[in-house]
Amino acid sequence: MEHPHRVVLLAGPSGSGKSYIAQRTGLPVLCLDDFYKDGSDPTLPRRNGQVDWESPLSWDADAAVEVIARLARQGRADVPVYELGADRRVATRSFELAGSPLFVAEGIFAAEIVEECRRRGLLAGAYALRRPRGATFLRRLSRDLAEQRKAPRVLVRRGLALLRAEPAVLRRQTGLGAEAARAREVLRGVAALLAGHPRRARDTTPR
Repeated sequence: MEHPHRVVLLAGPSGSGKSYIAQRTGLPVLCLDDFYKDGSDPTLPRRNGQVDWESPLSWDADAAVEVIARLARQGRADVPVYELGADRRVATRSFELAGSPLFVAEGIFAAEIVEECRRRGLLAGAYALRRPRGATFLRRLSRDLAEQRKAPRVLVRRGLALLRAEPAVLRRQTGLGAEAARAREVLRGVAALLAGHPRRARDTTPR
């Protein structure tokens, strides 16, 4: 089934600059972090007695795909607004594509839905953003401290753990069908999609 709009999924490690690169494409951007489960959800995964927010099970993949499908069909959808500091959804907002044939959905778990989006004919492309690990660590820590997401010592400890885990994160994301790409490669890929037929963007992700 052909849809009037299709999605470019942008994954990558936490702090790698996904939001920034997504905005640079000039396309409408759906933030997939807004589909985290509420902190009170009994299905949340736990590690050492604490919620494991780095696990894909802390995220509502089904809800994210349904919103993407609605956007692909109708060009608009109501999406949740999630407050990371409060660990819960605090509002809903209207998201519209304004006629754009493509839109970007970015988030650390974007690769988890590559196959389902492809199966449903929603996918234009999928990337896993890669940067030097040290730069990602500093970007992430600066962002999290500025936004006061958690206590500073918690953020530093989390940042070091994510630094060590980053290669495994990228391996998982590419294994799920996202193409590892640097920022300029993502931008070139999106430009190539837009240069094609405005309503029949080609799926460029590896199979």
